Amino acid sequence: MSSALLVIDMLNPYDHEDAEPLMESVRECVPVMTRLIEQARETDLLTVYVNDNHGDWSAAREELSRHALDGRAPDLVEPILPQPDVPFVVKARHSVFYETQLEYLLRQEEVDRLYLTGQVTEQCILYSALDAYVRHFSVSVVTDAVAHIDPDLAKAALRMMETNMRAELVEADEVG
Repeated sequence: MSSALLVIDMLNPYDHEDAEPLMESVRECVPVMTRLIEQARETDLLTVYVNDNHGDWSAAREELSRHALDGRAPDLVEPILPQPDVPFVVKARHSVFYETQLEYLLRQEEVDRLYLTGQVTEQCILYSALDAYVRHFSVSVVTDAVAHIDPDLAKAALRMMETNMRAELVEADEVG
C-alpha cells in the first residue's frame, strides 16, 4: 500500500472573520505538523500541499506563501512552508479534489492511502475526506495535526469521518 501525506490549506494569512479561534488551534498543531512533514521527507513519504487560492486566480506556491507570510501569523506559516521540490496543488473550494489535478497525481504515484493534515477539520478536512472516500482512497486523519475553528464541530466531523467514511483516526507518530 502506497501512502501520501496531504498538507491542506496551511498557507493562510489569517485575515478572515474566524481567524482567532483557528490561529489558537493551529498554534497547537504546528509543532506536530512540522515534525510530521520532516519525518515524511526523511522516509520518502510522498507529501503534497493543497492550498486554497483565496480568490487569487493567478496565485501559485510562491504567491500564496508570500501572502501567508505577510499575514497576521507568519510564525504559524514559516515552519511548514512547502519546499520547492514538493508537489503543490492550488484549489478554489473546500475539497482538495474538486476541480484539481490531485487525483491524477495520486494515481500516477499509485497512492491508495491518504494521511490528512492541515485546516479546517470541520470544513476542508471533512470534505476532502469524503471526496477521498468516494474515490476509493483509504483515509487517515492525523488528529493531532488538524486544526479547527469550532471544537464541537471538529469533534463531530472526526466522528463522521470515522463512522461514515471509514477514516482511521491516527496521531502523527502512527503515520508511515
